[in-house]
Amino acid sequence: MEMKETNPTPAADATRIRLLDAADDADIDALAAVLVDCVEGGASVSFMQPLAPERARAFWRGVADGAARGERVLLVAEDGEGIVGTVQVMLSQPENQPHRAEVAKMLVHRRARRRGLGALLMQAAEAAARDHGKTLLVLDTSSAEAERLYARVGWTRVGSIPGFALLPHGEPCATTFFYRELAG
Repeated sequence: MEMKETNPTPAADATRIRLLDAADDADIDALAAVLVDCVEGGASVSFMQPLAPERARAFWRGVADGAARGERVLLVAEDGEGIVGTVQVMLSQPENQPHRAEVAKMLVHRRARRRGLGALLMQAAEAAARDHGKTLLVLDTSSAEAERLYARVGWTRVGSIPGFALLPHGEPCATTFFYRELAG
């Protein structure tokens, strides 16, 4: 699966989104670097500061194993320097929710932000969910910036729960929930 930005800026010309169904050590290292950068930058993505690279690599090895088993879709955004972003579509859901998937860990390295990668990753995640017969997607975020992105790409805000999670340095933060219905 490759997608090119429809109105590319010079910085995004070489960007592509690809399905990562078999991750090698270089992929794991690159994904770990993105995760560590996002946590260092204050993103509430389930990890606290400081996030050791080996812990990040162990997380991505588990994700890659889940993708290999077909439990999730792992997508990456790449530019001329390598992997700069990622998103997952969690396909495995309870048996009474076969139509639904969850979008998780939509991350973009700070050096690659403001180039439309978040929107490209979300478009690719939606396409992957459709390819797997999903008609409803859900996600949660603690980032106001991400909230704006999700609203801009057509997601519906449900509401927020105060103090739901912690920012990487330990401060409580609200989490906002979104959903998106997919046309067949």
